Amino acid sequence: MSLEMRPDCERCGADLPAQAPGAFICSLECTFCAECAEELDDRCPNCGGELVDRPTRAKRWLDAYPPSTERRFSAG
Repeated sequence: MSLEMRPDCERCGADLPAQAPGAFICSLECTFCAECAEELDDRCPNCGGELVDRPTRAKRWLDAYPPSTERRFSAG
């Protein structure tokens, strides 16, 4: 099983490509950009878990293990 690699920040909607650094996740894979993670004091607002750096996915693995395309940001 691989990480879902969600494509956006759940808080502000910023794009977070799987092959780029700058995403933070909790153990449930809630995903936030670096700016939002810092504003949240590295604590997930959904579950209370610690937000840590999400690893990047090497380009050679993107076809075999594609990142999620389901966006989680909700403007409402």
